[in-house]
Amino acid sequence: MLQIKNFKADINNSEILKGVDLTVGPGEIHAIMGPNGAGKTTLALSLMGHPNYNIKYQISNIKYQIDGKDMSKLLPEERARQGLFISFQQPVEITGVSFLSFLRTAYKALHPDKKIPLSEFKNELKKTLKDVGLDESFMYRFLNEGFSGGEKKRAEIVQLLILRPKFAILDEIDSGLDVDSLKIVAEKIQEAVEKYSIGILLITHYQRILHYLKPDFVHVLIDGKIKKSGGMSLVKKIEKDGYAAI
Repeated sequence: MLQIKNFKADINNSEILKGVDLTVGPGEIHAIMGPNGAGKTTLALSLMGHPNYNIKYQISNIKYQIDGKDMSKLLPEERARQGLFISFQQPVEITGVSFLSFLRTAYKALHPDKKIPLSEFKNELKKTLKDVGLDESFMYRFLNEGFSGGEKKRAEIVQLLILRPKFAILDEIDSGLDVDSLKIVAEKIQEAVEKYSIGILLITHYQRILHYLKPDFVHVLIDGKIKKSGGMSLVKKIEKDGYAAI
């Protein structure tokens, strides 16, 4: 269970998150929607432990736990070892590091007790690349270098399926995707939920991915707080009336 209570964060002494309460269970999909500047990306990066965001942990009633373990003082890599994954809005390029080497190193760090032969790992990666519509040659290319926007997002989903975290924060995974890629990404997120019981926190500006990927809960984040929660009926209301109606 991923739980946050009264979660607050600021950047450059400007308060962005003003007390967010959220609980994500295994195998649940939670969509976070909201207008520009609402704090959606701040929430994602703060949960992962980005050093530029000052989380106000000195406030005693702030709670941030995964399966009962306090995450508040952990470094980003330690949070990852506890089962947290983030897909970035703009995935970075890493020259000199192949996609295969990156994923193999990450997998070993996150799952030190699971010894998988390199040949078996390669076969699993080839299959997963094919499943998201990427050629197996991508495994030997430098991470995200020369990838199109859509290819970067599909590569993020490959990471999700290979690393199999407990909880995944997907920050605008749908941006830059054409219709076909969007359907593939949505299907693979659903597979991660159903096959591995991964809890998903999906941050999005748009409703279109939610037509393929049905969330269990929809939350509207405005001015650093969750103002309303519901289901797909809430998405339809936003489509019709905008965020002003919230």
